[in-house]
Amino acid sequence: MAEMMHNRPLSGLRVIEFTHMVMGPTCGMVLADLGAEVIKVEPMEGDRTRHLLGSGAGFFPMFNRNKKSIRINLHHPQGVALARRLCQSADVVTENFKPGTLVKYGLDYASLSADNPRLIYASLKGFLPGPYEHRTALDEVVQMMGGLAYMTGRPGDPLRAGTSVNDIMGGMFGAIGVMGALIQRGITGRGQEVQAALFENNVFLVGQHMLQYAVTGKAASPMPDRISAWAVYDVFTVKAGAQIFLAAVSDAQWKVFCESLGFADLLARADYATNNDRVRLRAQLLPDLRARLAQWSAKELSDLFEAAGLPYAPIAKPEDLFDDPHLQATGGLADVRLSDGPRAGQMARAALLPLTMNGQRLGVRQHPPVQGEHTDEVLAVLGLTASEVALLKNQGAVA
Repeated sequence: MAEMMHNRPLSGLRVIEFTHMVMGPTCGMVLADLGAEVIKVEPMEGDRTRHLLGSGAGFFPMFNRNKKSIRINLHHPQGVALARRLCQSADVVTENFKPGTLVKYGLDYASLSADNPRLIYASLKGFLPGPYEHRTALDEVVQMMGGLAYMTGRPGDPLRAGTSVNDIMGGMFGAIGVMGALIQRGITGRGQEVQAALFENNVFLVGQHMLQYAVTGKAASPMPDRISAWAVYDVFTVKAGAQIFLAAVSDAQWKVFCESLGFADLLARADYATNNDRVRLRAQLLPDLRARLAQWSAKELSDLFEAAGLPYAPIAKPEDLFDDPHLQATGGLADVRLSDGPRAGQMARAALLPLTMNGQRLGVRQHPPVQGEHTDEVLAVLGLTASEVALLKNQGAVA
């Protein structure tokens, strides 16, 4: 919290955000973490994402740090006028509502850029313009129609990935587009509209499997039923029912693997001499390895693979990561104050952007905001007096 905003690359950039759920807020969070002033415009009742249960409970506190919050009533003429005025002060506007939603308020790119030609407008949707653009999209929808659920689940049992991969990466690609547009604006002096979408993001994610088919002429099998590129590359159940991922992805690693575990007989086999030989015989090799490795504990294997420099990973749950020694040592988690729900006001640890700049992680300057927390501050910067703000509140235009 002590780090000053001017130390970050997007310091001085103003972003007005009309977003909810995950994709749009992720885009804003990336820009905010990089130093931009991000002002989140919420409806009068607040962003409904604040009050989701179950798997949605972490959405708001995860993706809305380093932002300010103002509540504006877009159903009130004074509220709409104020929102437009706010956008005219911005470098960037982001939104992730259905196509056409903001047109009726004059908050679309065409309307805003007419008065502010330097404006960069990030539109984050389910689909890029085309036959599907008016469909209602969710991360699960595009995973199902875009091949990711097919690749993740067992044959005949499509399964979505266990986190909001398209929403998060779609927001990241939106932020990448914004930063590219900022560089171009520095050259041309003009802004532009940037579009990112869930479906196209998903297609990018499975693009390697599309090209696998193009190269081999064989369709990619779902990951649980795949033909692995490596013979030893799997999860093994070991002593006491613990599970651990172990791998040996080269012939040199296979040699170290066998020597470290005392499997000299496997190393001596001519039919296991190369990785491709072992892949072809994987159906007989893996059951043998599973029986042998079942005598070891996960801790013993972890220590052995660590010492040998071999790839391994004990199977962790998300809640285990709070105590991960690497994240603790490298500052990968930072305290945020919860703004909503039964634990509002309490502190929690949140994952930071997975990068460093000048050797430093980009930490939390500002906790996820309480709804409308910065309304007075933001309007004062626009030049409104305290009495004008009070009048707008009395009229129900802002809160």
